[in-house]
Amino acid sequence: MSAPDRSPANATSSGTGVEFVDCDLTPAASIQGQPRPREVVVNGRRVKTVDVHAHCAVPEALALMGRKADRPGLLFSQTEDRIRAMDEQGIDLEALSINPYWYGADRDLAAEIIRIQNERLAEFCAEQPERFVAFATVALQHPELAAQQLQDAVKKLGLRGASVGGSVEDEELANPRFNPFWAKAEELDVLVFIHPMGTKELASRVTGSGGLDNTIGNPLETTIALSHLIFEGTLDRFPGLKLCAAHGGGYLPSYAARSDAILEAFPDRRTVLLKKKPTEYLRQLYFDSLVFTPEGLRHLVAETGSSQIMMGTDYPYPWTKTAVDHILTTPDLTDAERSAILGGTAAKLLGITP
Repeated sequence: MSAPDRSPANATSSGTGVEFVDCDLTPAASIQGQPRPREVVVNGRRVKTVDVHAHCAVPEALALMGRKADRPGLLFSQTEDRIRAMDEQGIDLEALSINPYWYGADRDLAAEIIRIQNERLAEFCAEQPERFVAFATVALQHPELAAQQLQDAVKKLGLRGASVGGSVEDEELANPRFNPFWAKAEELDVLVFIHPMGTKELASRVTGSGGLDNTIGNPLETTIALSHLIFEGTLDRFPGLKLCAAHGGGYLPSYAARSDAILEAFPDRRTVLLKKKPTEYLRQLYFDSLVFTPEGLRHLVAETGSSQIMMGTDYPYPWTKTAVDHILTTPDLTDAERSAILGGTAAKLLGITP
């Protein structure tokens, strides 16, 4: 849930210059009081929980884009505050990501922003290795540079993959010019987390009550991005690519059968020959669990398979405190499935020790 035209305040959370923010890149409110540490147990066994969808920002890098402080709430001024919040929710480890606000930057500026962010993320995670890992940031508008940034971040800094937006300055992720980045991600065998940046092209239609730019716009962008990656053959060209879509993959898993039906009813719409039915690609993608209701999660499991879902909180957005219970209370999941969604699958993909 991000809006690329907003920025956090100046204060930082630690000596590394990392700042914890909400999905709109605004500072998160301080946690009041002392949360109770929580251990998550499934059928008598302690489960290590991993959150794949948690936001932060690096003010030093934001400043290079002329981002000014927007301080609607209090910041996490100490790392301990964030950890107390995690303990209260039952989150053992977070995979930090930064929503891309730099896709309009030229090559030199983008390179400096990414260098600062990735170094600060690595430093911060090194301070609390049992609680945090991070996705690298990349300048995807410069695909060859992005591929090198990913390699350096993974091989030299120990970051666990990359986070990208759902589009790049109105270009689809399936555009062939981004293939060097996808090839590098496949080669490195790392997870790429896709977080939408909204559908600014629909700005005139998502105004008014209900925050529709976020409510509808964000999951819609994810739906469009994934559909292009499927229909344009990107997932066929890079079959080993590991992609995780935020917010349960947007609307695609809820209406995926129409993607199969369009090719049967209107075969002339097919311009790229796919190796599988469109719905089959859902089972090689990954999704976070942020779909709000037990029925929503049950349906996501039915469409994609439980092995493709990981817990995501969208921390520190207000609805995140229910992420663990959301998984524990969804009916018809086996104990093994609950454990995998809570952390087992993410631990494997991110190289986290159980």
